[in-house]
Amino acid sequence: MTPPLRVGCVGAGYFAQFHYDAWARIPGATLVASVDRDRSRAEATGLPAFTDTDEMLKAAEPDILDIILPPDQHLVNICSGIARGVKAIICQKPFCRDIHEADQAIEIATEAGIPVIIHENFRFQPWYRAMKAALDRDAIGAVHQMTFRLRTGDGQGPRAYLDRQPYFQRMPRLLIHETGVHWIDTFRYLLGPPQTVYADLRRMNPVIAGEDAGHVLFGYRDGRRALFDGNRLLDHAAENHRLTLGECLLEGSAGTLTLTCDGAEHLSANGSRRVEPLLPARDWPGFAGDCVHALQSHVISALLTETPLENTAQDYREVLRLEEAVYASDKTGQRLQV
Repeated sequence: MTPPLRVGCVGAGYFAQFHYDAWARIPGATLVASVDRDRSRAEATGLPAFTDTDEMLKAAEPDILDIILPPDQHLVNICSGIARGVKAIICQKPFCRDIHEADQAIEIATEAGIPVIIHENFRFQPWYRAMKAALDRDAIGAVHQMTFRLRTGDGQGPRAYLDRQPYFQRMPRLLIHETGVHWIDTFRYLLGPPQTVYADLRRMNPVIAGEDAGHVLFGYRDGRRALFDGNRLLDHAAENHRLTLGECLLEGSAGTLTLTCDGAEHLSANGSRRVEPLLPARDWPGFAGDCVHALQSHVISALLTETPLENTAQDYREVLRLEEAVYASDKTGQRLQV
């Protein structure tokens, strides 16, 4: 493919701002249009504005369709992009309404030979990239366990989520389907596929439809464990609560990697008080360590150089399968093989 690649965005809501900002900073990409049912929001991007995806695809002829919409609008927009012959599609997570609808999208895209990349950006956060590099050089020895404590503090009271993403209140599945999937994918990225899952989920705020707290424990054949301890009501001490969304420990036979709420990462050897900084705290542009920019840059680079893409829809299906296992475990109260 020859740069710059033309990008058309569908969606101009709260999180879309990070997509538009990142695209504007990526060499090899140029924004050509914005779509939103509220034309004024599309116009506010400063791009040619549309209220209909098909109309935009016909007029702007983008190479990449970036879908920045809730799950119930994913499949129809993916089908529109494929019908118009775009070269690639990026789709926000959670991917489609459920795994069956995701399978439809995967089948259609595969038959058309058009890659669909899921915008699962947490694995692109700099601290998880630093963790992966540390694991690759055996910095903490054999991994024993990983723990992430999600503490967003934005799910309290009758106005929970209304100021930023109001549809959260209506989602029948919230904590895992919307948020926990980030760490399902991150655990896979760092530790590989798990063999078992046990989940204990609960709804604490009565104004929302879905669960907003819970624990999910993934087990691995070699004895490793990964724990997602999520609670959207509880807080954590941070100047920017949306930088890391919580705190993380990755512990091994020789040491521990610690992610703190300021985005700093440290390595401490077992039996030693010495702490080695791996990633300093800094004021990142964009969202959560500029991970949106990192993911979109990866897509542009891979398309231009014809190298493998991360987070293809086919690969991301495993995240959806694990998500279903989480809900099944919570429903049955059992640890399940996956």
